[in-house]
Amino acid sequence: MSPSRTLVYAGPTISPEEVLAAAPHAEVRPPVARGDLHREEWRRGDTAVLIDGYYRERLSVGHKEILWLLDAGVRVVGAASMGALRAAELGPFGMTGVGEVHGMYASGEVDGDDEVAVLHGPAERGYPPVTVALVNLRHGCREGARTGLVPAEAGERIVAAAKARPFTHRSWEELERAVGPGDREALGTLRRKIAGGEWDVKRLDALAALRRPAEPPAEPPAEPPAEPTVRWAAESALTGVTHYEALAWRSRREYAPGRWMTDLDVLSAARLYADDYPDVHEEVLTGLLAGFAAERGLTTGAYARARLGGATSEGENGGGEGPLPGNLASWLTEAERDTLSAEERLTLVMVRVWPVWQSEDWRPAVLERIRRSPRWPEWCDLVARADDAAERTRGKLAVPAPAIAGTVFSRRWNRPGTGARIELARRGFLDMEDLGVAARRFFALDVRGAGGR
Repeated sequence: MSPSRTLVYAGPTISPEEVLAAAPHAEVRPPVARGDLHREEWRRGDTAVLIDGYYRERLSVGHKEILWLLDAGVRVVGAASMGALRAAELGPFGMTGVGEVHGMYASGEVDGDDEVAVLHGPAERGYPPVTVALVNLRHGCREGARTGLVPAEAGERIVAAAKARPFTHRSWEELERAVGPGDREALGTLRRKIAGGEWDVKRLDALAALRRPAEPPAEPPAEPPAEPTVRWAAESALTGVTHYEALAWRSRREYAPGRWMTDLDVLSAARLYADDYPDVHEEVLTGLLAGFAAERGLTTGAYARARLGGATSEGENGGGEGPLPGNLASWLTEAERDTLSAEERLTLVMVRVWPVWQSEDWRPAVLERIRRSPRWPEWCDLVARADDAAERTRGKLAVPAPAIAGTVFSRRWNRPGTGARIELARRGFLDMEDLGVAARRFFALDVRGAGGR
């Protein structure tokens, strides 16, 4: 089993060099933004340390993303900046908050994003801060009053002056112009002590958070049993974030200015247009079933029988040759019912009713296979061509609702001896509406007859 990982999202608060000095085995990432957590391949027992995060230039990291990690058994620690804010909000759900800034938010002493926000330079220069964080001023004034280096009254006036300004205008020079002449010496003391690190509470909290993962973790929750559920894919009722969304975020890329695709979009192109896709789908899912069966000491047929609802007329262990009950037989063509063995029939039915009877998401395994296909660039091109066709027909072609789009598209797959239900299942679609959701992006391309077969 791979060792657990610690990923640290940091920027202006603490440099990558300081992160690695405190946590040598950590992997450093830029400040976290919406979708960044989904792009990683997390495992139970990993740790995410959130320090810095965007909230203006990019969408801020979502609460559901963090809850999704927690639900998956990932330890999430927050401190210093955006991490402290999210930890205060999500502490009841298992996120760990560290440090004084987290305490300020958790107690209600502060509640605004601007308390930790700073204007900073670009990543190439190490995110150099241009302004000072208000929480650093609060901490510095508190320490100054305690040590006698900053008069308490001067500290109160400095904090009030800073709070009255947007965070983008809290540079030391602007603050010096904002405070009275009698407070400028105290402001100079704050500047020296915060710049020197002694009163930089955000940096101190970040270092404390980096030490936290090194402490022995609490016993992680047990891996949930791989039992079937009556769900299309295992989704968390707590987070509302689906495995589909996570897969999409991890592979999202800008393939042309303002145009994006994910590996799941490419998978949709293959499912819709590749004549040999059903063979790949069946082979991969059969392999997954064989692995589940082997873990339980069963044949694939016996495992399929257990998942499909107990004994049938084909015998207790999948070896009989009697006919399948009608509700199961309807998933097979007449030729398949006549030529396949009992175990092959049960296995094929299980593959086709997978979303109903098996909670394991098949898409990562299929993606792993088709990414190696020499036709992968062709399917990527199909997505790009579909987007181009949609753009060219914008305002001229009405894309129908999913169920109608699915019905129109499914006519491509008409073949003797089969029906729409089986053809949908051969490509992993639940019904016409599910097909239509995927097909709508390609509708303009298909109407123009440019999709190919």
